[in-house]
Order: sequence, then structure tokens, then C-alpha cells
Amino acid sequence: MTKCFTTPRFTLALMLALAGAPLAAQDAPVTGTPAPQPTAQGAVEGDDGGLTGSVSDENEWQDLGIAITTFATDRDVPTQTNAGSTAQLGQAISQVIASDLKNNGLFKPTGPAGLPQPTLPQVQMPDYASWSGRGADMLVQGYVKAGADGQLTVGCYLYDISLTRQLIKGGWQFAASDWRRAAHKCSDLIYSRLSGESPFFDSKIAYIAETGPKGRRMKRLAIMDSDGANHRYLTSGQAMALTPRYSPDYSKILYLSYLNGQPSIYSYDLATDRQTLIARTGNPTLAPRWSPDGKWVLYSMARGGTTDIYRISAAGGGTPQKLTNGPGINIGGSYSPDGSKIVYESDQSGSQQVYVMNADGTGQRRISFFGGRAATPEWSPRGDQIAFTHIAGDLRVAVMNPNGGGMRHLTNSWQDEAPTWSPNGRIIQFFRTAKGSGQASIWQVDLTGRNERRLPTPVGASDPAWGPIRP
Repeated sequence: MTKCFTTPRFTLALMLALAGAPLAAQDAPVTGTPAPQPTAQGAVEGDDGGLTGSVSDENEWQDLGIAITTFATDRDVPTQTNAGSTAQLGQAISQVIASDLKNNGLFKPTGPAGLPQPTLPQVQMPDYASWSGRGADMLVQGYVKAGADGQLTVGCYLYDISLTRQLIKGGWQFAASDWRRAAHKCSDLIYSRLSGESPFFDSKIAYIAETGPKGRRMKRLAIMDSDGANHRYLTSGQAMALTPRYSPDYSKILYLSYLNGQPSIYSYDLATDRQTLIARTGNPTLAPRWSPDGKWVLYSMARGGTTDIYRISAAGGGTPQKLTNGPGINIGGSYSPDGSKIVYESDQSGSQQVYVMNADGTGQRRISFFGGRAATPEWSPRGDQIAFTHIAGDLRVAVMNPNGGGMRHLTNSWQDEAPTWSPNGRIIQFFRTAKGSGQASIWQVDLTGRNERRLPTPVGASDPAWGPIRP
């Protein structure tokens, strides 16, 4: 290429990898059992919509006193889980729910430690006066039962103490080894009922696991739950993996890898642990992305001194369609939720900025005019905002309206980049690089910019991709 960006680490790593020495043959998947799926989806009953009255904005949500008790059981029996018996599971499930609600930044729950543990009959008949005396506004109770077939049945109830009534309830059946999903489902139920927002706790995150010295990092494709639990490597690290993204139906992960130094786009099937080659371009290739209907894959490819955005059938094969036509470097590509537009980064104006075009490549126009440079844009699943990396001295995660207005910084660190949205469009995940060591870690921040936290990963972690809510 005749020119290049002063790039964030995300794009720079790709450029350096493409210019480096040939890599090992295509990575083989790590064998393992796919994540269990629920055998039955619980029905949710209760009033629709968000809680009315005093719960009207985030500050008031945070003031809610939400008590979460240890889930009850009909009998304490061993289960095939890492949490132990049903009684131990009751406490573990409650702890996961409390962590979910606390870590999203909207609520300040208490329990289960230090709170009275209800019996099974009391789960559906709470002592409202007692809880009112403890200063609780809301009460979460539930149960866990083990079946003879190894399945777990988990029930979850949310009560309004001042109104002395049940707000909502839900019930689910899962394989015992997948008990954390029941906890996340309960968290989603509570979160949605109180906030009026769509849920996001029962989702997965794909990312690049990084190990080794700064100049010779091994980069492996990995997945984990939204809270960092149930970590699993998908590739062995024999070849570099980069830029993962979940398919719209959650069944596959799109990522960039190599075969003898040749960039290749693969689709990894999570149910079978098999990979399908989508494209091997023969030229430096960057950032593959799905279309919202799952029929197309966008990617950027360098050829003849320019880098342009192409799309190809997600089934693989066929002739790629070129959507941009230089000059300079056009990278990325994130569809709007309705699939009608694409946001991307380009230097055609002389500096790295964010552009929007129609899905067929027409109507290209710059939208970032707020100083500095802008990179790695991604459209919110709600369609109302675009997250991106703002480069003005430091690298910071920011958001703007689809027309480029209303730009706001959400982080204020040395190097934060590559934002990805939660399924409900309320929280953004990104990766942060430490000065000196170059160690990367995954963080998340809500749209207020006030609630920021690091996600636990067993090794260094970069380029997160948040998957949809699981069925």
C-alpha cells in the first residue's frame, strides 16, 4: 500500500500481521463438547413494561433496594455441576444474579449473604412486612430442583415490597452443567421488568486470547459468558486469529485467519466445531463482518495501492462485489440494524474518519467532523448511535449519532479501542492496552460513561465481539 493510517492497535496489528513472515497452516479447532442448549424455554408471566411510579431514570433505579435471597430447594441432593448440591446451587445462582445486577451499573442489590433464606413455600408467599422493615423495595426469590434425568428446574420471582405483589416470574429447565444460564435468565427477567430495557445477560462474548511476549503474541479465538465465566478456546494458536464476530443467529463466528501467510476468512460453527472457508483473497484482508440477515460478509482488501470494502456471499464462493473505489484506505464496515447502510472508516478526505454509505456502495459521505481522527465504527443494534475509537492524543471509546452529531467520550484512558455493543444497545465492550507491557484486557462501559469494569479472562484479551441473546 502506498499510504497507511496512524492506526489504533486493532488495525495496526492486522497490517503488521499481513506484512510479516508466513504463518503456520490453518489453525485446527480445539475439540470439545458444544455448550449445552436448554431442553425447554421457560414461560414468563407478569405485567408488561417497565416499573411505573418512582422508577423513572437511572439514578432512581440505582436507589432501589433489591434484596436477593438464596434460592430454596425441596431437597438437598447432589448434582452434576461444579457448584455441588441443590442447596449449594441455590446460593450460587443467587450470587450470580446479584453480580449481574450490580455489575451492569444500574442497581445496588444486597444478598444473598446476610439475608434470611426462605423455605420453598415462602418463595411464593413472602413476608412483605418483614422485608419492608429491612428497607427493601424489591425482593428476588426463587427455587432450584433437580430431576431424575439430571435436568435442573429453576424458578425466579420478583416482588414489589411496597405494593405487596408479585411483578413477574419465570421458570426454566437446563442441563445441570449449564446452571449459570438459569441465573442469567433470571437476571434478564428482573433487569427487563425494572428498567423496561431488553435483556443481555444470557449472551456470549467472542474475543482474541493473547499470550506470549509483546513481539510474538499467540492469538487464539475464544468465547466466554457475558460475565467472563465458562471460558473456552476455539482454536489452538497454530495460526493467528483476528477480528471475531457472531452471526445474527448466534450459531457461527466469523473471523480472520491465515494459511501459509495468506489471509483467510472462516466461519466457525459452534454446534459442530467445524470451520467453513468463506474467502481466501490472496491480498491483505481486514475485518470481516456479517450483514444483519446473515447472507453477506463484508471485508476490506488491499490491492494496487488502495484498500476497499467488498462483500461476498456468506455461503462462500462467488464473485466479490466491490463497494468502495478508493482513493486511499477504506476499512471496516458495520451494517445498520435494518441492513440499509454501512458505516466504515476511510482516509479519502486526508485523515482517518468515519463514513456512511448505502448497502450497495452508493451515497458515500463523511459524518465525523469533530477534530482528531476516528476509527473502528460499529452501529448500535438499536440503530440510534455509532460507537467508534476517537484518536486525539489518546485512544478513547466514543459514540455519536448516525449523522455524526452528539459525539460523547465514554472512556478516558491511554488506549481504548474496537467497541462492540451489547445485544440491547445499552453497554459497550472494548479492549484496553496497558502502557509498556502492551497487555490487552476487555472492559465494558455503559452509555453514561460512569459505570466501567474489567471482565475477567485467564490470559490477555483483545477485540471482543458481543453475541446475541441466547434462545
